[in-house]
Amino acid sequence: MATTNDLKNGLVLNLDNQLWSVVEFQHVKPGKGPAFVRTKLKSINTGKTVDKTFNAGTKVETANVDRRDMQYLYKDGADFVFMDTKTYEQLPVPADVVGAAADYLLENQEALVATHDGNPLYVELPASVVLEVTYTEPGLQGDRSSGGTKPATLETGAQINVPLFLEQGTKVKVDTRDGSYLGRVN
Repeated sequence: MATTNDLKNGLVLNLDNQLWSVVEFQHVKPGKGPAFVRTKLKSINTGKTVDKTFNAGTKVETANVDRRDMQYLYKDGADFVFMDTKTYEQLPVPADVVGAAADYLLENQEALVATHDGNPLYVELPASVVLEVTYTEPGLQGDRSSGGTKPATLETGAQINVPLFLEQGTKVKVDTRDGSYLGRVN
């Protein structure tokens, strides 16, 4: 248990048997009346964001969430198998928990896996990853300097838009949050 005065970003609360992560919080002391805490909470299961207000000093139940750096090993049916790099313990994570991160996940890649009571909650990748372009249409002569883009398929199977001058086999840096092209890597 904690009070609303102990809230901080990233803290996971257990409200009505659902896990909510604190995205934002603000202590408010109005001129009249008691102080309160305005929060923005994100559901760990659904990703839905809600605004919730607590009276200052109210007790809230915190959830014990274990965040560990793990290495992605392989895909086993519908599960992605991760290994704890310290204990070598393997953890199967269902595809719906991995979600969009699967588009940028390569074997032996490091990721942060959060669990609650042994159940995987979410997988967090680094902000950017380097992947190889496996297929893209060739750029036409004269397209080299224009600011246009074309679709490209990455080695993970994900599709992103890249500048017209990029060719197959080029390694590119990709933002894992929105799938945008960040640059070419030599």
